[in-house]
Amino acid sequence: MKVDLFDFELPVERIALRPARPRDAARMLIVRESGPFEDRGVRDLPQMLRAGDVLVFNDTRVIPAQLEGRRGDAKIGATLHKRIDLRRWQAFVRNAKRLRPGDVAEFGGGVTAVAEERLADGSFVLFFEGEEPVEVLLERAGRMPLPPYIAGKRDTDEQDRLDYQTMFAAEDGAVAAPTAALHFTPELIAALDAAGIGRETLTLHVGAGTFLPVKADDTADHAMHSEWGRVERDVADRLNAARKAGGRLIAVGTTSLRLLESATGDDGMIGEFSGDTDIFITPGYQFRAVDGLMTNFHLPKSTLVMLVSALMGRERMLSAYRHAIENEYRFYSYGDSSLLLP
Repeated sequence: MKVDLFDFELPVERIALRPARPRDAARMLIVRESGPFEDRGVRDLPQMLRAGDVLVFNDTRVIPAQLEGRRGDAKIGATLHKRIDLRRWQAFVRNAKRLRPGDVAEFGGGVTAVAEERLADGSFVLFFEGEEPVEVLLERAGRMPLPPYIAGKRDTDEQDRLDYQTMFAAEDGAVAAPTAALHFTPELIAALDAAGIGRETLTLHVGAGTFLPVKADDTADHAMHSEWGRVERDVADRLNAARKAGGRLIAVGTTSLRLLESATGDDGMIGEFSGDTDIFITPGYQFRAVDGLMTNFHLPKSTLVMLVSALMGRERMLSAYRHAIENEYRFYSYGDSSLLLP
């Protein structure tokens, strides 16, 4: 499909630069297959679901993966994308023409990394020197990797270390937050529990590729970056049992959805999963695992707009986005939410 089919005009003032406070005060647009859209709030979620439904969260934790440093007299920036092993990360490098294999980049605080290899997509393999765990080095030298549409408008600050982390964050490794879950609070979880709505967690370490624009003219020519994920056997068993009992599986965020779909066989059964996924969901995809999706509002012509269009239909989603823009919903990572129920 032509990428331009997923384009729309977004006024710059609709881009949220800070989250709602408290988090569950955000708005939420209810989108069903047909009928009018419903303007609700995230706190209405327990009333929008049914007892026996299960929300599926991503428990990845965002690490301070944005680094600024030097190679000799040249300034460079690095955004870590995907862990390779204990000391190596794949990274996208700004001013990459000044970095060659074998060069050492200095990121301050005694943190140095060797550019071991330049990969076919232009990214680098960085080997972090020393004996301290890389996570410790990043806490010392790194910044939270805010999306460029926020970072380009204001500086990252200490508040972002709290704001850009979900209440479920437990497994270090993401360089972007699973932002749909940023809306949840202990109070909202208590209300969901009282309504008989279940919850499960899985892990997908979101990579920096999520911020990359689709440069191809046709979706068939776009290559997705892979990300590492895990679904535990007991989680898969409980999700299958909930669905068999008539409950719906509602993915909280596109990361949870993509991992669930990657872990599900043609028979519709979710299985244990551990490894990389580069699943690219576009209209025409036959969903096997999920019955709904809670997600924020995404960038024009992005892979995530393609994904929600696959779930609800392209025209339906573009209509929903027009409604959201006209009714002053806040967009992107720190913005409002939508609940998609096909």
